Amino acid sequence: MDFEQNYRQCLEKLIWATDQLKVEVPPPQLSKIAKIIVKTMTGPWRYFHSTEHIFAVGGSTDAMEVLAALFHDIVYVQIDGSVNFNLSYYLSPFIEEDRGQLFIRDQSELPDDLNFEIVSAMFDFVPGQVLYPLTGQNEFLSAVVAAKVLGPFLSPSLILQIAACIEATIPFRAKSESGLSPSELLYQRMKLTSIQFDLPLTDGEIVETVKRAVRVSNRDVYSFSHPSSAVFLANTWSLLPETNHNLQKAGSYTVRDYRIAIQKMAGFMSFLKPELVFRQFQGEPDDETYQKMVEQASKNIEVARLYLDSKLVANAIIEGLSLRLGSDVSLSIMMGELPDSGVSVGRMGDSFPCMINPHQPRNYLEKEVLSLLEVGRSNDISYDLKTSPLTAFIVKFIGFQEIRQLRERSQAFFQGSISPEDFLGICNTDLIRIIANEVKILLENRQYALCHPWDKLPINLA
Repeated sequence: MDFEQNYRQCLEKLIWATDQLKVEVPPPQLSKIAKIIVKTMTGPWRYFHSTEHIFAVGGSTDAMEVLAALFHDIVYVQIDGSVNFNLSYYLSPFIEEDRGQLFIRDQSELPDDLNFEIVSAMFDFVPGQVLYPLTGQNEFLSAVVAAKVLGPFLSPSLILQIAACIEATIPFRAKSESGLSPSELLYQRMKLTSIQFDLPLTDGEIVETVKRAVRVSNRDVYSFSHPSSAVFLANTWSLLPETNHNLQKAGSYTVRDYRIAIQKMAGFMSFLKPELVFRQFQGEPDDETYQKMVEQASKNIEVARLYLDSKLVANAIIEGLSLRLGSDVSLSIMMGELPDSGVSVGRMGDSFPCMINPHQPRNYLEKEVLSLLEVGRSNDISYDLKTSPLTAFIVKFIGFQEIRQLRERSQAFFQGSISPEDFLGICNTDLIRIIANEVKILLENRQYALCHPWDKLPINLA
């Protein structure tokens, strides 16, 4: 979807939402707001957190949910590398930066601004506070932008409700020490904030707003409940280049670059508890729906853990071999070029021997993961193959039980506790020989290509 299509869709949503709320916004202002949103959400690093994502998170039936979703990811410092320049106009009166860390300005420096105070109260943030990425930094700044952009047209009560929906998208939070869920805490803060600022919100309106916030939050992480683990992993793979920018250099990122990206995601998945993914508040969603969402999230997380661990073992072997060639070898040197690179020197796996008695999956989980490795995630992505022929070969050669054991040893290698050669030494000798021979063939293909015109190359160099 190009800029014009995104812009038109965003503008249509803004027009519909403001009409639903009976708010009059001049067309030029709506156009300006749509451009601000789309320019930010189509930045160079936005793979997953894009316009498509915010349109999906907002749904299509509730105006406040739509507006909150349009703004909920507009600030994402870890993806964009900083606050987008176009948004600094709205944030600089309230936020300062010191040595790479963002702070709310001290009380003496803050302007008298009702909507900023409402947003701060909804997040339970105070003047002088340090903003941390994992505790609401991006969501808070996004809510401030929403409040400043929409504030001239929306009442403080509506700003409070939109801020509440954005606050709910801070993900993966456990219950408080007092045993309250994030949604229950949000309900309490909404009541206190409406009283503090004398806003005309009834208890029923506050309850309905928290329910809206739950729906926005659950749609934000919807892929965790997708019935297809292939779709869930495709979304996971879309997240990787957002915070691992080297992966955007298709064909030139290193073996280590790729490993670090997968390693970070594997670390996240290893600690994520399925019951922290989705929200429920006073019957929204109903118990049966909520339980199904949690159960599917549990399954997808379990699949992702074994999938990522298997990929890491394969990458550890490739990384160990690559260090025999140099310290910063590109993954394409070891594995072959991506299909759309325009270069044809073969790919890892072209010459793998046929296994007479490959290891078979022992349960549903292993069968699912092996299928994902062989058949692939649900869609292609520019920086990587959707299938994993090397990892699938390794799994069938040594089995998932050995994969799990090597995963622990690979971590020691990554941390520098054991040398690359020590790690390779504990792997199956025949397996290492086969993979090393595959790399050798790819290097020989490159050598041949160097000495011959491209149009004279054999059809299958391998």
